[in-house]
Parts: sequence; structure tokens; C-alpha cells
Amino acid sequence: QVHLVESGGGLVQTGGSLRLSCAASGSIFSINTMGWYRQAPGKQRELVASITRSGSTNHADSVKGRFTVSRDNAKNTVYLQMNSLKPEDTAVYYCNAKILITIVYERDYWGQGTQVTVSS
Repeated sequence: QVHLVESGGGLVQTGGSLRLSCAASGSIFSINTMGWYRQAPGKQRELVASITRSGSTNHADSVKGRFTVSRDNAKNTVYLQMNSLKPEDTAVYYCNAKILITIVYERDYWGQGTQVTVSS
């Protein structure tokens, strides 16, 4: 069984900061790319940021310079540091991980989602 548990969401004022965490546990051989997606009401889910096992990162244009994705491989945890938050960042944020269950079998896992609300 593999589970991703997210934490760190909440309500923050415009310009404030939040740090999201997502920890993977269970029958894991290795974790490849981990990332964060978000979905606002009435909008499609979008990739916010991702990070490979070796630490190569990618951030959506809308969050570059404000958000930073990182990971701690020893803890099987990915983080999203969110600074200079804007009301348009309000969404449910979902953790995603591409996990090798065996050396040849990889599949996607998703966290339960955590609400981030930025007040104007």
C-alpha cells in the first residue's frame, strides 16, 4: 500500500507564505518525479511544480520566482514553499508522485489535496 499525505494548507493574506509538505509511505522501491498540481473551482487541474529524484526542478510560469519545490529523499517527502501569495493562487493543491513499486513497474499516486486560500 502506498499513501501520500499532504499538510500545510490554510488561509493566508495576500503577500504571505505557506509551505506544503507531502510524505509518501508504503511499499516503495523508489520515487521518481514528484510534483504539485492545483485546481481552482471551475478550472482544469494544472501542474505547479515538479522535481526529479536527482533534484532537477520545473515551475509553472505563473509561480516562477515565488514558489520553490524541493524534496528530502531520506524522508520520501516533497515540499512546496509558496511566497508572495496572490488571490489567484487559491486552489486545492494535490501532491503527485511517480513511484516504482518494483524495479520495472511505475505508477502515479496522488495525495488527498489540501486547500490553499489567499485573501485579498
